Amino acid sequence: MPSVSRSKQVAVLALGGALAVAGLAGCETTQEKAEAQRAESARILKQREKRQQKKHQDEKEKG
Repeated sequence: MPSVSRSKQVAVLALGGALAVAGLAGCETTQEKAEAQRAESARILKQREKRQQKKHQDEKEKG
């Protein structure tokens, strides 16, 4: 007679599978967050570039 019942073995396997799926879903979420952060960084850099161009243009008009 086994020391662990069949239903407990199935429950442990199901829990392991659920944790594995949750882990994979977590990776996707992390990738989505990274993509959003890259998009935000690109937006900030574009705004900075526009400000610098305007600043240089204003300096040329003054000088």
